[in-house]
Amino acid sequence: MSIALWIILVIAGLIVLYIIFKFNRLITLRNRIENAWSQIDVQLKRRADLIPNLVEAVKGYMKHEKSVLENVTKARSALLQAGSMASKAKAENMLEGALKSLFAVSEAYPQLRANENFMQLQEELSGTESKIAYSRQFYNDSVLEFNNLLQTFPTNFISRLFTFSAREFFKVEEAERKPVKVKF
Repeated sequence: MSIALWIILVIAGLIVLYIIFKFNRLITLRNRIENAWSQIDVQLKRRADLIPNLVEAVKGYMKHEKSVLENVTKARSALLQAGSMASKAKAENMLEGALKSLFAVSEAYPQLRANENFMQLQEELSGTESKIAYSRQFYNDSVLEFNNLLQTFPTNFISRLFTFSAREFFKVEEAERKPVKVKF
């Protein structure tokens, strides 16, 4: 065989190895995004499981704050019934706002704040909120890395060839960015 044929075979082999490497990288990132979303889902489920206990602890103290408790319950139900990632994100944002209102209103009840069960539930929920925030950040970081890889040269050709598509970031709705207003 001639040297030119060897050079062509080596170059073709390197191109194939590069495509395999980039394809595997895309698969790894896609799986990381799926895992990150699953972690968010786990924390949302944990929070949804804590909420009924929290509502029960609060009910006796806040009989006239019925609308706050109803909003928390409705938001929890919406989260549990959400199917798609977008609907879960929307329901999760709604629940986060309802919980902020609940905790803001609870400040008006010193006996409730002193209740050991309420304090423990509030602490667990606060820890879960931190985990949700971290999970969202990890998810968005993974989506950023994946989307950047999809759009950069020459991986963009490989991603089109194997029909990889960009992923959506986990976004907070504009209404959720506003501070919670509590009126007494």
